[in-house]
Amino acid sequence: VDKACGEGLMPGAVRALARLGVHPPGVVLTGIAYDDGARRAVHRFAHGTGLGVRRTALHAALAERAATLGVPTVTARVDAVVQDPRGVEAAGVDADWLLACDGLHSTLRRVVGLEPPAADRRRGRAVAARRYGLRRHARVAPWDDVVEVHWARDVEVYVTPVAPGLVGIAVLGPAGLDVDSAVASVPALADRLAGAAWESPARGAGPLRQRTSRRVAGRVLLVGDASGYVDALTGEGIRVGLAQAQEAVACLLRGRPQEYEERWTAVTRDVRLLTGGLVAAATSPLRPAIVPAAVALPRVYGAIVERLAR
Repeated sequence: VDKACGEGLMPGAVRALARLGVHPPGVVLTGIAYDDGARRAVHRFAHGTGLGVRRTALHAALAERAATLGVPTVTARVDAVVQDPRGVEAAGVDADWLLACDGLHSTLRRVVGLEPPAADRRRGRAVAARRYGLRRHARVAPWDDVVEVHWARDVEVYVTPVAPGLVGIAVLGPAGLDVDSAVASVPALADRLAGAAWESPARGAGPLRQRTSRRVAGRVLLVGDASGYVDALTGEGIRVGLAQAQEAVACLLRGRPQEYEERWTAVTRDVRLLTGGLVAAATSPLRPAIVPAAVALPRVYGAIVERLAR
C-alpha cells in the first residue's frame, strides 16, 4: 500500500475494498472533525461509515485476498524496464502491460521518463510549500469515533482510532516535523495522550506534492501516488488509487491504453481541486480562518467532506 501517513479510510474506500473482497479489521469511523482548540466542526458521513485501520493490517488483508485469488507475487527490486510494441519486462517478469504503483518517489516514473524536469518541479514547489507527513501509534483507548484534525499554528495533527486501545497520530506540515512537538502544540490532545506509550516509531513521507509529465509511457501506466499526488490533508488516497487502478485495467481491456490519461484526469479532478484549494489556504494567511469557516458554514463543510468521502 503506497500511502505513508493517515490510516482513516473514507466510506468510498471501504466500499471499493469490499467490492474486491477485502475486509480489513479496524474501527468504524462515523465522520470528520476539525478542531482549532477554540472551535470544533463535526460532520457525520451521510452514506456509510469509514474505517480506521493500521496500514500493516490493510496490507495483510490485500495480500491475503490476492493469494486467495491465485495472484502470483514476485519479491524483487525494479531498477529498469524494457519494453517494445509487443510487451514489457521488469524484474525478470514478462507481461503485456505494467502498472507502476510504487509510491510518492516512484523509481518507475523516473525510469520510463515520466518524471518532470527538475526546473518544473522547482517551479511547482514555489507555488505550493513543500509538505511532509509523519505517523506514530499511541497505546490509548479511542475517545471518539471520528477522525480528529487538530489545526495547530503550522501543522495538522490527525487522530484516527485504528484498533481497540490504539490510535494513530499523523502530523502534516513543513520540513522538520516532530510528532512530540506537534502533539504538545495541541494542549487538549497532549492531555489525552499523557502517559500513553508509543506503539511504533515515527514513519513518514515527503515532500507530498508530486508531479508527473503524463501517466502513460508505452506499455507502462502510472497508478496511485506514483501518478501524481497533491497532499494527504483530505484523506482520500486509497479510494482514488483504487479508482485509478480500475480505470487503467478497463482501458487495457478495451485495447485503448491511450484513454487512461483522460480517465485519470476525470477520476482525480475533485480531489486535485478540493485538496489543492485546502492546501493553498492552509499554507497562506487564511489558515486561521479554516476551522471558523467550517463552524460557520456547516453545510459547505459537510458538502466538501461528502464529496471526498463518496
